[in-house]
Amino acid sequence: MTFAPTLRALAFWGTLCLVPAFAAAPAVVLNVWPGTPPGETKPLPPEADQTKDTDKLIAGRRIIKLGNVSTPQLAVFRPAPEKDTGASVIICPGGGFNILAYDLEGTEVAAWLNSLGVTGIVLKYRVPARDPQKRWLAAVQDAQRSVSLVRHRAAEWKLDPGRIGILGFSAGGATAGITALAGGTRHYDNLDAIDTASCRPDFALLIYPAYFVERGQTQLRPDLVVPKDVPPTFFVHAFDDGVPVQNSLLLAAEIKRVGGTAEVHAYDAGGHGYGLRLVPELPVTTWPARAEAWLARRGLLAPSAKRP
Repeated sequence: MTFAPTLRALAFWGTLCLVPAFAAAPAVVLNVWPGTPPGETKPLPPEADQTKDTDKLIAGRRIIKLGNVSTPQLAVFRPAPEKDTGASVIICPGGGFNILAYDLEGTEVAAWLNSLGVTGIVLKYRVPARDPQKRWLAAVQDAQRSVSLVRHRAAEWKLDPGRIGILGFSAGGATAGITALAGGTRHYDNLDAIDTASCRPDFALLIYPAYFVERGQTQLRPDLVVPKDVPPTFFVHAFDDGVPVQNSLLLAAEIKRVGGTAEVHAYDAGGHGYGLRLVPELPVTTWPARAEAWLARRGLLAPSAKRP
């Protein structure tokens, strides 16, 4: 059953169309690693927006395609103090592990979360992929370190350390999903006191996630293991997405099998890579209203009693 978007969501989308990608400055920007990230062996060309004038527009607007990221960073966007719930979400933009759709699936998402009273933390993870056999590895290392870093800084930032979620799109959905599935098992060696804080997110939102199912296959990748303590997970996908909808459906089914909980919104049409940009003829782009309801039902949009 599909419900109409909330008035708050419609108001947000209307505002989003009128503001630039970087509508507000982050409260904090910091490096994920204290030095060279794990596994780095050679320098990259300078980090840059690789968008071309001929690139496809999304909902009539260009996007930022950030490439050659070698210094992972977190940009922390805070909600208005009177709305702050103490919940936070680390945002992983997509881009096929080649680039990052940094505004479409990053800063615009942080603005939406801020409208709900949630701190949005955009992760600029390493791209392009370093390991051709494990294209996700560098991104997941950056994401796991980020979860620990946010939890380590929770008191300083007045966040609830038990309300730290992760959200990702496409390749960022794979990053977020693998981070959620890994629980407390890191894909890098502990470095310092930050890594004594858990790297397991408390909840996950996976929007048209990729790389859980090999093309043409009807089962999850054999190396994916869903633990019994998998965080509650929210999925969005379209049946006509070039990234098969089975990525969401099969992972959700496996979460159910091990006793976890998931909510799946699968639409007949919508394609791929829409972010939060509203396309009136495509109901899939109303997904933020569904996500808001899911977050509210889990108590994540109410003020936290555990917020410092």
